[in-house]
Amino acid sequence: MADYPAADVRVSPNFGERRAGMIPDTIVLHYTGMESGEAAERWLCDPASEVSSHYLVHEDGRVVQMVREEARAWHAGKGSWNGASDVNSCSIGIEIANPGHAFGYPDFPVRQIEAVIELCRDIGRRRGIRPQRVLGHSDVAPGRKIDPGEKFPWRELADNGVGLYVRPASLADGVVLDVGVKGESVEKLQSMLTYYGYGIEITGFYDAQTEAVVAAFQRHFRPDRVDGIADWSTRDTLLRLLALLPNDNTIS
Repeated sequence: MADYPAADVRVSPNFGERRAGMIPDTIVLHYTGMESGEAAERWLCDPASEVSSHYLVHEDGRVVQMVREEARAWHAGKGSWNGASDVNSCSIGIEIANPGHAFGYPDFPVRQIEAVIELCRDIGRRRGIRPQRVLGHSDVAPGRKIDPGEKFPWRELADNGVGLYVRPASLADGVVLDVGVKGESVEKLQSMLTYYGYGIEITGFYDAQTEAVVAAFQRHFRPDRVDGIADWSTRDTLLRLLALLPNDNTIS
């Protein structure tokens, strides 16, 4: 029986127990990156693939559950969020059928996004998922993954009660932070990204890791320009996003 009543069930053998008694408090959204949803479904249920997700949402809005929510699906791989390095053990993974950047990266169909919203809302209600814990694969694995990508309608999800979002600041000229820059301003940027949950070392040096995390943030929250450069628009969007976190300390 499915955890989500509207889902079909096709069992994947690729799962295990959540480690250290962890319970799911995060939703991670992916795109499949394969040419068809049917091919993705077969792959996620193939023992040779050693990958899986709890759910797959097809282009037509059909939802398939492959791993029960109590179990640890193999969807996130190497990554981290808010200090946790085993993202699979603390998350529910949802694959969204879309060919991705390698195959033209089409828009996500309306019916599919509606189904994603309903699924996430159901999981969120049952599991008490906080809005800031609805993430993209690129958020937990910056530099390694870019899905669900800059076309994914995060604002629409937030407007329907799924995830945390602010209107991104407009692109504008001004001081930028980029690879090679050192100093207090870089340390502050890294601290803010860490405060939100991104896995980044606070060094005061704008290195390749910082560039990758900034690009991941932009892909989710400021998708008009994804370049890994912390311009005014990026920093302002991040600061306003942090102000929405519950019980947070003001960062000046």
